[in-house]
Amino acid sequence: MTAFVADDELSTMAIEELDSACALKWPELKRITPWGDTFTGFAPSGREVEIERRYLWSHEPKGAIAVEIEVRIAGGQQAAEARALITAPD
Repeated sequence: MTAFVADDELSTMAIEELDSACALKWPELKRITPWGDTFTGFAPSGREVEIERRYLWSHEPKGAIAVEIEVRIAGGQQAAEARALITAPD
């Protein structure tokens, strides 16, 4: 049996991973930026996916951190992305 991973499933995974990635406090985010990693996971349908997480310094607004997530099926046939900008607390 071949499982099909729908785009909405990948999008849901990307948003969930983004929520987790953004849960860090500002000092922790600053300490690890710039940084990224890729790891293997499983979609709810059982298909193997690659999850890439990136923390990058943003140019606008200056000093903010861009958190980017990409969830893709191995081989890159389908992918979904989610992104957030986090600014320093006042």
